[in-house]
Amino acid sequence: MKKISQLCLVLAIMAVLVACGGREQEEAPAETIESEQFSSPETSLPVASEEAEETQEGPVSYLTGLACTQEEQEMRPLAIMLNNIKAGCPQAGIGQASVIYEAPMEKADVTRLMPLFENWQNMDYLGYVRSSRDYFVYCALEFDAIYAHFGQATPYVGAMLNSDEVDNISGAVAGIDRPATNAFLRTNARKAPHNVYTTGEDLLDAVEKFGYSLTYHENTHKKKFTFAPQGEIADYPQEQDALVLYPGGKSTGIGNGYSNVQARFEYNAKDGKYYRYQYGGAHIDELTGEQLAVDNVIFQYCHGEFRDSNGYMSFLCHGGWEPGVDHEDEYKVQVFTKGKMIEGTWSRYQDTDPALYVDQDGNPIELNRGKTWICLIWNEHADDVVIE
Repeated sequence: MKKISQLCLVLAIMAVLVACGGREQEEAPAETIESEQFSSPETSLPVASEEAEETQEGPVSYLTGLACTQEEQEMRPLAIMLNNIKAGCPQAGIGQASVIYEAPMEKADVTRLMPLFENWQNMDYLGYVRSSRDYFVYCALEFDAIYAHFGQATPYVGAMLNSDEVDNISGAVAGIDRPATNAFLRTNARKAPHNVYTTGEDLLDAVEKFGYSLTYHENTHKKKFTFAPQGEIADYPQEQDALVLYPGGKSTGIGNGYSNVQARFEYNAKDGKYYRYQYGGAHIDELTGEQLAVDNVIFQYCHGEFRDSNGYMSFLCHGGWEPGVDHEDEYKVQVFTKGKMIEGTWSRYQDTDPALYVDQDGNPIELNRGKTWICLIWNEHADDVVIE
């Protein structure tokens, strides 16, 4: 794995690139605050077991904790960048995702999504694919996932995508050394750049072409989530009720990404799921017409900053809370499950580590088995969040 360069060198490279007009390719090599090196403190937080979890009936998914076959458990997930601007919605196939990441994009006007799929080889239609940002790549690495996108902010993610660190499937756009020329197509039903889609077959062809492993890497894959024991519910009766979640607040125009999307999650006690809403209505899958719903929602707070005059953003995806050190809530996390909110902290020290979530006593926060939605939120916009 290639290590990220020192910050001073990175800033110098960025300055040269920006001066030369380096822009995103497609709609379009340097790094960022991620260039800081982190090492795990001596008083490290608990880590999730790396052993494959099995029920009495058999193995379970690392992403959902639900029963699966041994072959399915060993298969690497696919992480893919999907559009979330209003003109690019609804997305197609997103309802099949096991985990969905969401984070703001340029100038924090809107958000972009990165769903992770299991059994992705069988997907007939998946869209609409958009460009990469480095903070999404870091999230994909938490799961040892194959990463797909169409275009990228080359000055800030190009070097990483072209390295051996990422098993990358990229469209044939400038800035990529080894593109997957046949993995993406355009539909006539939408206007560019909101019309790029792909299929499981096309993605599998690219994986085989590049020689990527379809199964988890034994030495780098680590389990991210801690799920409630099989047959039990993580209900947290002593914790605060949290029935409606607004990651960007209730008003538009705030400048945190989620605000203009009008993002919210509403808890349904009948089935124990959080239903997703945006742009004034239900967030649906184009292929099924069904509203997106998940079993867990996570708000992960990170330090962030704007990188240049174009409004490209950066999220600090490494580091962690240490006892006795005042981090000013820098590594805060809020986990929502079964209508309750569990507050704690997160930590992550290497690219191949997952961000782990612990409660205020340092114990791993248990999720309920099923799908999870993770929102990355700048610490600077923590006060915008509304929880009812």
